[in-house]
Amino acid sequence: MVQELLVVLVQGYVLGIAIAAPVGPIGLLCIRRTIQHGVFMGFSTGMGAAVADTIYGGIAAFGVSAALAFLEGHQFWFRVVGGVFMLAVAVRTFRQQPAAEEQEVAKVPDSRTAIAGFITGLSLTLTNPATILAFIAVFAGFGLGANLGKFDAATMVLGVFLGASSWWLALSSGVAAVRHRITDQGLTVLNHCTGVGLACFGLWALGTAFTGIGSAGW
Repeated sequence: MVQELLVVLVQGYVLGIAIAAPVGPIGLLCIRRTIQHGVFMGFSTGMGAAVADTIYGGIAAFGVSAALAFLEGHQFWFRVVGGVFMLAVAVRTFRQQPAAEEQEVAKVPDSRTAIAGFITGLSLTLTNPATILAFIAVFAGFGLGANLGKFDAATMVLGVFLGASSWWLALSSGVAAVRHRITDQGLTVLNHCTGVGLACFGLWALGTAFTGIGSAGW
């Protein structure tokens, strides 16, 4: 029994890392915010994504048909809201001019700023169609939702949360270790690249919403 639960926990842990690790809008924001504001801010943004991943992991693991039906029936609005939100964040990020003193913010963490980062990570991930599609595809492909009991499903969800959280902690800590080497000019370039990247993700979400591409299989 314990061994089986450990296997399920490890499966969830690996799944959490696999879902969180690919470079996406949250990854870009986590890197940029860690460089500009420190590890606390970057990790807070990632934790918002980890909580969102856990929510979708729970829906898939427990096979909540009502929630899955809701997601399928409202995928258009998920894509539209997510796309618009990402475009708004992209414009703000692209236009932001880093100040030299921002590199010292990490010494005095601002809890309100961290909460705002958490909410951004949570909102972007919840409305990001790629996240929803990834969990549904993985669980459907391996038949996890149908074969797991409630206790195993809970263990799987815990593993997803731990895996995703570990990834964001590792990413923000790694970036923080080299942030002192980045100049203000480098930060400006980073803002521009991040803004363009977020805009591409936002346009992709809007494009799939209005063309229907990527909707099959929900």
